[in-house]
Amino acid sequence: MKKLEVDVAVIGTGTAGLTAYRAARAQGARTVVIESGLYGTTCARVGCMPSKLLIAAAEAAHVMHSSAPFGVHAGEVRIDGRAVMDRVKRERDRFVGFVLEGVDAIPEQDKLRGHARFTGPHTLQVDEHTEIQAARVVIATGSRPLRLPALENVGPGIVTSDDVFYWDELPRSVAVIGTGVIGLELGQALHRLGVRVKLFARGGSIAQITDPEVLRAAGRVLNEELDIQFQSKVVGAVQEGDEVALTVADAMGKENTERFQFVLMAAGRVPNVDRIGLEHTGLARGEDGIPLFDARTMQCGTSHIFIAGDANDERPLLHDAADHGKIAGDNAGRYPDVRPGLRRTPIAVAFTEPNIATLGKDYRTLCEPGQRKFAVGKVSFEGQGRSRVMLQNKGLLRVYAEYGSRLFLGAEMIGPRAEHLAHLLSWAAQMRLTVDQMLEMPFYHPVVEEGVRTALRDLAHCLTQGESRTDPADTEPGT
Repeated sequence: MKKLEVDVAVIGTGTAGLTAYRAARAQGARTVVIESGLYGTTCARVGCMPSKLLIAAAEAAHVMHSSAPFGVHAGEVRIDGRAVMDRVKRERDRFVGFVLEGVDAIPEQDKLRGHARFTGPHTLQVDEHTEIQAARVVIATGSRPLRLPALENVGPGIVTSDDVFYWDELPRSVAVIGTGVIGLELGQALHRLGVRVKLFARGGSIAQITDPEVLRAAGRVLNEELDIQFQSKVVGAVQEGDEVALTVADAMGKENTERFQFVLMAAGRVPNVDRIGLEHTGLARGEDGIPLFDARTMQCGTSHIFIAGDANDERPLLHDAADHGKIAGDNAGRYPDVRPGLRRTPIAVAFTEPNIATLGKDYRTLCEPGQRKFAVGKVSFEGQGRSRVMLQNKGLLRVYAEYGSRLFLGAEMIGPRAEHLAHLLSWAAQMRLTVDQMLEMPFYHPVVEEGVRTALRDLAHCLTQGESRTDPADTEPGT
């Protein structure tokens, strides 16, 4: 077996791993990266980029189908499913190619292929060919789609989001299990491309929403277009020819069986930390098996091991994975000189229509014991000028600020162009602006951002009135 001694070993070549490798190298550390799967990040290959390609096709179809209220009447709309998927895969491969160019630029002696496992706190074994003695290690092993036990070993009709982007043709029908970001984005896109879609949610959650008023608004808006069954439990499934007979129980326990060409498991992702020999590291781990770590430094306890990206399950998003990787790589490279890195204001977006977005401190966090009292302002997009002009006047924005300091804390929303509103507000949160300072900023007319101003004015009024922390919204989740 080959033996190798390095300063830093990075396990994984996703966004976090590649960033950590570059950061550690910049500190002058002898660094290697280890990869057991395909090169190319989750985002580029099976995540954010191919999903947006599918969504873009769906938006084009939706515009053609929904132009009549403007007095614009299109002819017969024909969706070529093979052409749709061909473009998705072609452009996906282009994005992956950019990532591979970065991997190709890494010196060959710094790249190892194979599955890495800890055999001790400082030792890794890669398959059966290499033993690595590493002074420091960065765990950047990413995540995989969550698989439901009730749907295991059923047949080819059970798929995950990773499989969707390898389809050659659009399917006839799909059952989507899960109403998180992945399930909603793919479900709505497929629906708009002519696929019969039904979504099932175990509870009442929608994407990353924690604010009960926004959650109710999202449920109303999305159910106008999509068939969403909340409070549903998957009982089982049987492959019958080229279809899957899916049995689901409702909130009352009543079971119903429907047939779909595919059942898409989109109930979340699982960090890849269960097969890398963490039991040999001596690290303290949580009930989920993830090592306990400092979110400012990515350091596991006080050890020489760092964890970054989806593997730590803190914020499984590309921009956060890149930040994680930079912090972990910097600290692994200069260990034991461990320093806090830049952590930006949290921001998350679901590219449904309307968009769903959260930023800063969410409603649930602000309601936790020990948090300071906060006020809430809101605006409905139903009457918002530019939104009505575009016939996109659906949704709700709720903004939060601290009593006394009037510091802007965060927001949750479903609304038109919320991906842009979320960026505007997240910058304000990171700059620690007060609500009054935000209202001093320019607002053009007519733009959707005027809705932000309306919500901030409502928030400023509530702060001035000194209302109690108790919010009129129901604290029970639901739709």
